[in-house]
Amino acid sequence: MRIPSSSCLCPVLVCLCFIQRCYGASHHAPAKVPASKNQTKLAINEKEVHHRPKRGWIWNQFFVLEEHMGPEAQYVGKLHSNSDKGDGTVRYILSGEGAGTIFIIDEVTGDIHATKSLDRERKSHYVLHAQALDRNTEGALEPKSEFIIKVQDINDNAPKFPDGPFEADVPEMSEMGTSVLQLTATDADDPTYGNSAKVVYSILQGQPYFSVDPKTGIIRTALENMDREAREHYTVVIQAKDMAGQVGGLSGSTTVNITLTDVNDNPPEFPQKNYELYVAESAQVGKPVGKIKANDDDIGINADIRYSIINSEGANTFTISTDRDTHEGIISLKKPLDYERKRTYTLHIEGTNTHLDPRFSYLGAFKDTATLKISVGDVDEAPVFSMDYYIMDVYENSPGGTEVGTVTARDPDSNNSPVRYFMAESEEGEQFFRINESSGVIRTTRPLDREDRPWLNVTVMAAEVDNPSLVSSVVVTVQVLDVNDNPPEVPTDEEVIVCESSGQGQEIQTVTAVDKDDFANGQRFSFALPEHAAANPNFTLKDNGDSSASIIGRRRRYNHLTQELYELPIVVWDGGEPSLSGTSTLTLRVCPCQRHGRLKVCQSEAFLTSAGLSTGALIAILLCIVILLAIVVLFITLRRSKKEPLIISEEDIRENVVTYDDEGGGEEDTEAFDIIALRNPAAAEELKFRRDVRPDMRPHCTVLPQHNPGSPSVDQADVHDFIRHKLVDADMDTSGPPYDSLQTYAFEGLGSPAGTISPLDSFGTQSEQDYNYLDDWGPEFQKLADIYGDADSDVTT
Repeated sequence: MRIPSSSCLCPVLVCLCFIQRCYGASHHAPAKVPASKNQTKLAINEKEVHHRPKRGWIWNQFFVLEEHMGPEAQYVGKLHSNSDKGDGTVRYILSGEGAGTIFIIDEVTGDIHATKSLDRERKSHYVLHAQALDRNTEGALEPKSEFIIKVQDINDNAPKFPDGPFEADVPEMSEMGTSVLQLTATDADDPTYGNSAKVVYSILQGQPYFSVDPKTGIIRTALENMDREAREHYTVVIQAKDMAGQVGGLSGSTTVNITLTDVNDNPPEFPQKNYELYVAESAQVGKPVGKIKANDDDIGINADIRYSIINSEGANTFTISTDRDTHEGIISLKKPLDYERKRTYTLHIEGTNTHLDPRFSYLGAFKDTATLKISVGDVDEAPVFSMDYYIMDVYENSPGGTEVGTVTARDPDSNNSPVRYFMAESEEGEQFFRINESSGVIRTTRPLDREDRPWLNVTVMAAEVDNPSLVSSVVVTVQVLDVNDNPPEVPTDEEVIVCESSGQGQEIQTVTAVDKDDFANGQRFSFALPEHAAANPNFTLKDNGDSSASIIGRRRRYNHLTQELYELPIVVWDGGEPSLSGTSTLTLRVCPCQRHGRLKVCQSEAFLTSAGLSTGALIAILLCIVILLAIVVLFITLRRSKKEPLIISEEDIRENVVTYDDEGGGEEDTEAFDIIALRNPAAAEELKFRRDVRPDMRPHCTVLPQHNPGSPSVDQADVHDFIRHKLVDADMDTSGPPYDSLQTYAFEGLGSPAGTISPLDSFGTQSEQDYNYLDDWGPEFQKLADIYGDADSDVTT
């Protein structure tokens, strides 16, 4: 088969065409060739003889150039069948991708043409099917076979950087050749055909600082030790050119913005070596008094500086800290300043980088020092007391004006102004002391009582005479010292129990004394009976010598029936200077005793004690019992005097309050409530007696006449007249109770054109209506039909 093709125009394709003409029959046969006239069938029982089949279709794949811009259709190739004798009896048909639109075929000659310009980047090949038919019979001379038309690439696409422009960074002071960024350009042309997609890189802008690898597109530093502090940002333009960079190739470019990042290659440095600062002596401790800053050309953590005071003179009085936002050193006061004691301070301040880079250690220590001279300013200060607080004492009962002590304050300033003293107002509103304005001597204003106030606090103020607004204060604590001014006494709160069984010479009880004075004057006591009193025949007193005394019985036996209470005066002396004495009278009660351990109590009290109840508790219990008994008696009395109920019958014809909210059972339901009161007045011939009271006499009743010429009949009476007559009868009823009652009259009235729908007035008459039609209404009305059917049957009967 011969295949003329436009691809044979180039030298390479000419060779291909030559090869396909010479060897096409053997090297380009389809994988499956259908049976045709050129194939011989085997006879029955005939051995298979291998013959070389003859090709019916012979062609190679076709090529067509992209972007064809000629005025005529581009020739692609030719199809030819061995069955074609050139007499026009063979018709060629083309189908598949682009058949009839992009690719057309001459049915007689088999020539294929492309009618449109093709773009390989959009579609690189087309799959079509060819078939040869007999023009007369339309029978297939050759089976349908598939072939491919490839679009041949030309260099019509320039390289592109799809993600550009780019941002990159590299540390400053990097070595030459340090990799910064790798760029990759893309070319839409066919990378397998020619050099259309072979890209090389070059740098258009950014030299001599950076370079680019032509093959890989890696950007590298071209200079060493580039300093960020000198220049931080660089703009580099990179070009990518196809056709391996040859003349005529297409190119594209992109921009790379490169930033040098900071490293710690610059030490801190103070702008000057000597500084001066003025600080007033009134500056508060812990508050900032000044700032100092060392400059560092680096940024970020590389510029962090730690400040310190390296000399002891400054470090003892001042401290310095670092402000992390401004990188300043904040100087604060550590101790109070005193202009009169020290007027100047010298501080040696050092600033050091906190993040060091060992690569730059050869540059030296990354720190710097400066000297700060601080001058203390004189300020008019308030007076200063000689002590932070004062403790003084004074004896109680000392007369007013007694000196307690002296406070001293002075002006700390150099002019030493005089000081005036005064006392702050007491919170309790009492003034026990006064102070001399000039000398600071504190005196009492009245006698003091230690037993009332053993300690007193006062606040003394001091102010300069020349400047009264400058005031200072100090707390003075005054202790009131004790004197022996309170006589001792024996507690007489409780009675002394004397048992009837106590004998002569037996110890009844031990007594002690109390004294309001302190331990030094009030805890040594002596006891005795009064000297002027006659000898006590019942009791005597023995001083034990240990600030206690024992009461001793002098009688053989005591009887509470003969005498129950005795009084025993006792004189007690304290050991103070001078010694004071007091007389206390004890009450002794005689009673039969029971001993509970060492405690002696009377028998009546013993019962309460053993039960765990006091006299007050017993009285409370008895009172509760009395109250309960009174409640019970009152309840029984009320039960007996309660009146009999007014309603003596379980049935009340009036049904005072009727709640009836269900449908009920109709006329046959007569158990829900009494409906006599709801009937038509025509059916009520006589009044009902009241059954809620028991009448003493027969009630006087007035019955309305059925026919009265002077008044309308009951059948024609208005309901209002009927109710009014009922009201008159109720008022004249002498047996009625003196309270209102509820009577219900539900008469609907007369004269309605529609008549009444109530069955209450129909008990005396029967309806003549025929209810047999209810049987035809279905099962829903069967019950109603049965009821009215039974009613009709009863009437008939």
